[in-house]
Amino acid sequence: MRDPVTGFEYPASWQEKCQSQDQLDDVARGFSVLTASGTVLRRGYTTGTTAAAACKAAILSLRTEVSSVKIRIPCGLDVEVPVAARNGTASCRKYAGDYYSDATADLLFVAQAVVHGDGVNLVAGAGIGIFVRDTPRFHRGTPAINPAPLSCILRSMEEALDACGLSDVTVTVSVPKGEVVAQRTLNPRIGIQGGISVLGTTGLVEPWDDHLAASMLGRISTAHHVVLTTGRTGLRYARLLYPSHEVVLVGSRIGDALEAACGEIILLGLPALILKYINPHILHGTGYATVEEFSASPDFDTTIKKTLDEFFISFPHVHVVLVDRKGTVIGESP
Repeated sequence: MRDPVTGFEYPASWQEKCQSQDQLDDVARGFSVLTASGTVLRRGYTTGTTAAAACKAAILSLRTEVSSVKIRIPCGLDVEVPVAARNGTASCRKYAGDYYSDATADLLFVAQAVVHGDGVNLVAGAGIGIFVRDTPRFHRGTPAINPAPLSCILRSMEEALDACGLSDVTVTVSVPKGEVVAQRTLNPRIGIQGGISVLGTTGLVEPWDDHLAASMLGRISTAHHVVLTTGRTGLRYARLLYPSHEVVLVGSRIGDALEAACGEIILLGLPALILKYINPHILHGTGYATVEEFSASPDFDTTIKKTLDEFFISFPHVHVVLVDRKGTVIGESP
């Protein structure tokens, strides 16, 4: 059985330990993950999926009352999301699954749709964060809505528009407690104020704490050629660049992953987590708050080379490959 979200092939021994066929069916559909103990953990929905559901429901409710909507999330799966919507106003609570430490769990999203404007128009309302300084990807004043969830939201709105037989709509999506909840996230540190970020590369929230511990280290320790990746972007490009290697998503647990690996090791991903693992003080004295902001500096390439050269001296058996969001290699250890 293969996880349709990550591509991980679940060992037969794990499946045999699970006592519920219904739960295994959810794993096969991608809505849950299976651990080595046979325990099944539910995936949740991202802020992006929740916002998309609220926006779609708001438009549909211009014609009829709505209690759930189907959303095609970025990883390609279709999910049915509960909502409450009537007369152009919809609400949807973020479902966190079994990710118990999710700071945005149960957060309420509210969307209001009006027949107005030209085509599909999305407005980020109160509780959604705004960038307060320029970054390589976002300009100051831009809502903190990442590209993948933005595409999901707009596609869902267009589907609703077609279903209603309308051509022009403006939807304002807000998060009533977003500004308060954002204080428990990294947003204030990375230059986002006023609310939460709308995120979600796959559309699903992983129950990281248990699932990675169960599957990650076992896969790494038995692989002769392994690529360790820190996020979804790295996962994608690692599979393209190294198709014959075992590719494992390790998140921020780089140290644990390197200790478990025993064959050929490649550490690949976007610069932030990898560089901060190699040198936790890499931003000191630069005047930048994040590695992404530092990447726009003319000193960044020199810093990468120096950092990777020093890492190679201590860890010559680990080949580090840094990529940007387009998959271009921007740094590589000797």
